[in-house]
Amino acid sequence: MKTNVIQKVGQIGIPVKEINKAVYFYKEILELSLLFHSDNMAFFDCNGLRIMLSLPEREEFAHSSSVIYFHVDNIIETYNRLAGKGVTFIDEPHVVAKMEQTETWMVFFKDTEDNTHALMSEVQI
Repeated sequence: MKTNVIQKVGQIGIPVKEINKAVYFYKEILELSLLFHSDNMAFFDCNGLRIMLSLPEREEFAHSSSVIYFHVDNIIETYNRLAGKGVTFIDEPHVVAKMEQTETWMVFFKDTEDNTHALMSEVQI
């Protein structure tokens, strides 16, 4: 039996322009656990997945990040809570797929650096 060389995603990097503003958003608004913070980077824990915010080392790295899909148990409740904290949502929670007895719901939002991310939830029907 062949074993995979890649075991899991260990970290996701998100380029930022204003580190302190971004740290506040991810820590206070999204309520992720801050692991470490320096002048040019910060590390958060998201249930075992490390998220790194960093000032780009070179201009070629100064671009929007990939979309991170944050899994939540109750997307409507989380959407309402984060909207109440001033999070800018692009749309409202909606079903994107139905597979047998499960609906996949998503809603997209912007962070302080104009990166697009999403909340996602899988609902048993």
